Amino acid sequence: MFRYSKAHEECKIITIFGNKLITTVPVIDTKGLSKLYYSIGELAGLLDVNASLLRFWEKEFSLKVSKRNKKGNRLYSVKEVEEINIIYSLVKVQLFTLDGAKKAMKSKGSKGSVDSKQLVISKLEGIKKRLIILKSS
Repeated sequence: MFRYSKAHEECKIITIFGNKLITTVPVIDTKGLSKLYYSIGELAGLLDVNASLLRFWEKEFSLKVSKRNKKGNRLYSVKEVEEINIIYSLVKVQLFTLDGAKKAMKSKGSKGSVDSKQLVISKLEGIKKRLIILKSS
C-alpha cells in the first residue's frame, strides 16, 4: 500500500507480502523548490541517499548535469532534480531493476501521455489487488 503525506513530504510504503514492514521514503515536491540549483550533497540529503548513488545514477542513466561550480562540484537544476526524482521513484519506491527503470524512462519519453495513462491504470490495478488481499486477511 502507498500513502503520501504532504505535511511531512514523505511516502509510506507498506509491504504486505511476508512480514508487514513499514518504510518511510522521502519525496521531493519539485514545485516547492525555491533555489535554481542544488548541490549533490543537498540533493542527496533531500532523497536520503548517498552522493555516490547519485553519481552512479548519473553514469547509468546518462544524465547530463548542466552546471558545475568553480570547484567542479555538480549543481542540479530543478529539471534535473525532477529526472532524478523519477529515477528514485522507479528504483527505490517501485523497486524496478536498473534495466527496467531505463526501459521505463525510455518508453515514457517516447510515448508520452498514452504510456503514463497506462502506467496509472496498472498501478491502480495493483493497489486494488493489494487492498483485496488486505481485506481478506
